[in-house]
Amino acid sequence: MLLNGKGAYALLLALPRSRTLRIGRLGTFCFPAGYYIYLGSALGPGGLSARLTRHRQREKKQHWHIDYLRPTAGLEQIWALNTDERSECRWAAAAQTLPTASVPAPRFGASDCRCPAHLFQFSTWPDAQSFAAAADLHDDDLLVVELNERGPGAATAAQR
Repeated sequence: MLLNGKGAYALLLALPRSRTLRIGRLGTFCFPAGYYIYLGSALGPGGLSARLTRHRQREKKQHWHIDYLRPTAGLEQIWALNTDERSECRWAAAAQTLPTASVPAPRFGASDCRCPAHLFQFSTWPDAQSFAAAADLHDDDLLVVELNERGPGAATAAQR
């Protein structure tokens, strides 16, 4: 699988301590310490490569809701799938069925659809295989990229 085509992705983030953040016009929310999955699609020019390169940057012009959370949350993994279909809503439905999933900021990342959110918080590290099964994907269809970006107080893989 290549990350240079169009596709869907999940950013897996670690937030070492609770933060209250203003998310553009969406409002101000408390984000509990823990793990997060943010779901999106990259169907435009540049595809997954361009979108994921942008999301890996902590400091940038704030355009999407996730841009307000990224400066404080470490990017630990990316799950990606090459596809021409908008998959983030189906993936959001799958993510909210995972153990300990909650929605800390209603409508986060989902201002253009009817999903409750495209960002989910977890008290334990979400499992790629469980997510793939819930999203009706084969394990080998989902590319898992380990990044282990460490921020102050971020948990190591062994602490998950």
